[in-house]
Amino acid sequence: MTRNPSKAAAASITALTLGLLLAGCAEGDGKEEARAGSGKKSASPKPHGYVAGAEEAAEQQSRLVLGDSRSGTVAVLDLIEGGTEQLGRMREGAELVTDGRFAYANSGGGSQVFDSGAWMVDHGDHAHYYRAKARAVGTVRGKKAEHVHSSPWLTAVTFADGTARLVDHGRMEKGRISISVTIEDVDRGPVVPLGELALVPVAAAGSDTALEVRDRNGRKKASLDEKCPGLRGAAVTRSGVVFGCADGALFVTEKGKKPRAEKIPFGREVPAAERPDAFRSRSQGTTLTAKAGDKGVWVLNVTERDWKLLETGPAAAVNSAGAGMPVLVLKKSGTLKAYDASDGRETASRRILAKSSSEKDAARSVIEIDAGRAYINDTAAKKVHEIDYNDDLRKARSFPVDFTPSEMVETGR
Repeated sequence: MTRNPSKAAAASITALTLGLLLAGCAEGDGKEEARAGSGKKSASPKPHGYVAGAEEAAEQQSRLVLGDSRSGTVAVLDLIEGGTEQLGRMREGAELVTDGRFAYANSGGGSQVFDSGAWMVDHGDHAHYYRAKARAVGTVRGKKAEHVHSSPWLTAVTFADGTARLVDHGRMEKGRISISVTIEDVDRGPVVPLGELALVPVAAAGSDTALEVRDRNGRKKASLDEKCPGLRGAAVTRSGVVFGCADGALFVTEKGKKPRAEKIPFGREVPAAERPDAFRSRSQGTTLTAKAGDKGVWVLNVTERDWKLLETGPAAAVNSAGAGMPVLVLKKSGTLKAYDASDGRETASRRILAKSSSEKDAARSVIEIDAGRAYINDTAAKKVHEIDYNDDLRKARSFPVDFTPSEMVETGR
């Protein structure tokens, strides 16, 4: 076996892989082209998966969008090429979130939108990967942006004053912010798109929160039968939307374009201090993780409809790549630990953050994760560390930057 193939051979392999990927898609249904086109027949048909202004690749084009919440610097780190370039500036104190392509800097004045220029289109049996030039897009204005969630059709930005704006996602891909509607009656938590619809939390009797199904113009289509008492946080998975509730999770799927809700209970009484506030996972993943107060971390396997509590003690950050993969927990000491989700057994441990890091520094770190690597921002060292979580948490690479990377999200997934 050749251990170090030449660049020419590697290029041939990549080209062959891409050719096979495109050949396998050649008989696609053409919905993407029809949706993007003008309705006129083209003299030279575009290949399946074609996106104007973007380069298609045979593999995931991972990038990290990094932000300094004090200086306002926003930059993109290309994990394929290894370089960093400035992307713009965000407001002081802003927090970054992502939908897999766009990074959103949420602050008191709204949500600033940055296109990372790396994304994936999931067709179920195969995926397309793209790369393009990163750019700042604009701002969705409002009073303190708190949540952002997306589908291929809509992006919902939810604000602290109980309003939300639905943004046309397709137009945002072309560099324009186009607001479809402003929703005025949001209660306790995020509005989340489900396909071309939006799930809107509204006040119900007692402490319950009901979820209404609305169209992209804000018109009510239906109400879900299941309620979500004490709604906290949400996550978008490949199979549906998860809302965190006082009694577990509410899982909403779309079957025949009709949303259906199903409760996934904790199976035990959970004190408010140990309930999830937010979920972390691989992009679109169906294995969700969350902090469980000082007790440890939660792992929710959406496919199996199963909650597990791993008693790891307090965590600064947590994430997992999916079922059968280790759960990664960054301790406040700066040590990264891996756990087996099935039995809570610790399987690996390694100091990751700089020795000069404090608990405050660790609290600003996040774990971003994909199919083969995890990424942790080290604010004290001004670096991002790439971790091979399948090799005893080996530090594969470190990327130095010239600012404090207090915010980080991964795109291209």
